[in-house]
Amino acid sequence: MRLFLSSWKLGDAPELLDGLVGDVRTAAVIGNALDALPGTARRQATGREVALLRDRGYSVSEVDLRDHFDASQGLAEHLAGFGVVWVHGGNPFVLRLAMALSGADGILPGLLRRDAVVYAGWSAGACVLSPSLHGLELVDDPADTVTAYGRQAIREGLGLLDYAFVPHYRSPIPESEPIERVVERYDREGVPYRTFRDGEVTIVDQPSTPANR
Repeated sequence: MRLFLSSWKLGDAPELLDGLVGDVRTAAVIGNALDALPGTARRQATGREVALLRDRGYSVSEVDLRDHFDASQGLAEHLAGFGVVWVHGGNPFVLRLAMALSGADGILPGLLRRDAVVYAGWSAGACVLSPSLHGLELVDDPADTVTAYGRQAIREGLGLLDYAFVPHYRSPIPESEPIERVVERYDREGVPYRTFRDGEVTIVDQPSTPANR
């Protein structure tokens, strides 16, 4: 399983992503964390992610999970054709529900356990790998899932991390202030967590084993 997780975009160590991906410099950009935004704003934000990776030398395509709602057949094969699945920031509750509705919440862990792709996520894209999204309602509105899809939020994370990923910690953006309240809650409730300032990244590079191929 190979993960590149960042508080903000590529962070201060983009070469770590390149090292995980190796020679397969193809990227699928998943922008569904922004599905509650107006269409123009979403397209502009996703376009910036595409440009960011192209400037890094990747061949990039967007994969919109909404195209696979209630019909996930083909999504696993499609995603497995890329070297990296790049999941960018936004609302983690919206992203988590999009993953559930498309089947990506089962497909991506399976691909990762087989070491078929690299998962690269920043902010919401990293948070959804936590055991739970509990506490993040202090930063992002779970009701945005109703705006985006007409359905209630899911609070369980994918559980690929054994701690809560907390981005934007003491960073120069508006989200940093409510993140302090998230940390206070986690401390009070004994929730395992790790904080990341913008620029900081963490990687996981665990070879697949016969048990999880």
